[in-house]
Amino acid sequence: MAGNTFMYAQNLHKIYRKSAISTPVLKGVDMEVAEGEFLSVVGASGSGKSTLMHLLGSLDKPDAGEIYYREKRIDNLSADKRDHLRNHDFGFIFQFYHLLPELTALENVMIPLMIRSSVFSWLGNGSVARKRAITLMEKVGLGHRMHHLPKELSGGEMQRTAIARALIGNPALLFADEPTGNLDEDTGREIVQLLRELNEIDNVTIIMVTHNLEIARGTHRIIKLVAGHVEVPLQLQPEAFGVVRPESFDNLPEDENHPDETRRQAGF
Repeated sequence: MAGNTFMYAQNLHKIYRKSAISTPVLKGVDMEVAEGEFLSVVGASGSGKSTLMHLLGSLDKPDAGEIYYREKRIDNLSADKRDHLRNHDFGFIFQFYHLLPELTALENVMIPLMIRSSVFSWLGNGSVARKRAITLMEKVGLGHRMHHLPKELSGGEMQRTAIARALIGNPALLFADEPTGNLDEDTGREIVQLLRELNEIDNVTIIMVTHNLEIARGTHRIIKLVAGHVEVPLQLQPEAFGVVRPESFDNLPEDENHPDETRRQAGF
């Protein structure tokens, strides 16, 4: 692989099984991301985008294939080592925020560092974790909302809080799974702009899953999943992006066996 290749995957396969139902979702995926790159993974619903992100982020394990991060294989790590990798090297942003409702925005941001520590010194007003969390809340534009509960925040504010939480551990690689999917168009653009700034200014490598080509157009590179395979990477020129609409993927054929529908029917 190239010297600046940060993460790469070879021949990834993933099958979801429930009783007598087997649903192949990924069918031999090869891909790579360079350090400092902002990569988008696009495709129709059920194409395997989120499954791929879960495998790359060590949230799940492939049935076949290999994943390398900084030239070390990670798909075969023990559960404890995968936990350590996720907590120290990776950050995660999801569509539905996953904030704990009983904690303030600031306390939610501090959770990853709490998990690292075996003591509760992170709770103190002068703790390194609290100071770091305050700095990040200000960075994402929520210095005035850090003591509010999630129910008191807008969708955009909750997603900004989730981004701050993903960043508190100084991750080298950030995974964003449909980060704008639950937001209105204008707020979604603001979130993507924030991610671009994190990539350009802080050099955070980002892999973003989205079904929206208009959102993906601001990233360095786009790969497209179709029925569990990587199509030839999209080579869209900047001027072409101006005419791409968010519904660009609405009429793409779905997988022959739609994973989401199959999972619902099978009780996943």
